[in-house]
Amino acid sequence: MPWYTLLVLAVAAERVTELAVARRNAAWTLARAGVEHGRGHYPVMVVLHTGLLACCLLEPVLADRPFVPALGWPMLALAAGAQALRWWCITTLGPYWNTRVIVVPGARLVGAGPYRFLRHPNYLAVVVEVAALPLVHSAWLTATVFSVANAVLLTIRVRCENAALTHAVPA
Repeated sequence: MPWYTLLVLAVAAERVTELAVARRNAAWTLARAGVEHGRGHYPVMVVLHTGLLACCLLEPVLADRPFVPALGWPMLALAAGAQALRWWCITTLGPYWNTRVIVVPGARLVGAGPYRFLRHPNYLAVVVEVAALPLVHSAWLTATVFSVANAVLLTIRVRCENAALTHAVPA
């Protein structure tokens, strides 16, 4: 369990790094007349992701979940792949990437990097990570509950983001 704790803490540190990047990018986009959308769901997203990390640590201990190599190693690979995809998204969008929905009027949609293949590749990374990270240490209850909650939240988030992009970004 100590190595799994380190893994979850590393993901938490990565989240803090994302928030620093997002804060810098928010300042950049807002300075260019960026408009934020969907403020109401953002705190729910923060609670969901914080709760996920906490439950990843709690469930294996409280429910005595073992590390099952046949499950754990593939899930670790998926979680690592999700991180790689997320950072590909971040570097591709550059200053336009954010944890919030902030759109600069008149900016063009990015069609490079993973955005050549998917409209919202960052959300694919989130879906995979929410399911895979808990399963690294057999926390199936956490994976299930947070995957369902994440699906509900992402439905709201994607609708919000699509609407914001449709109204503010030229085709």
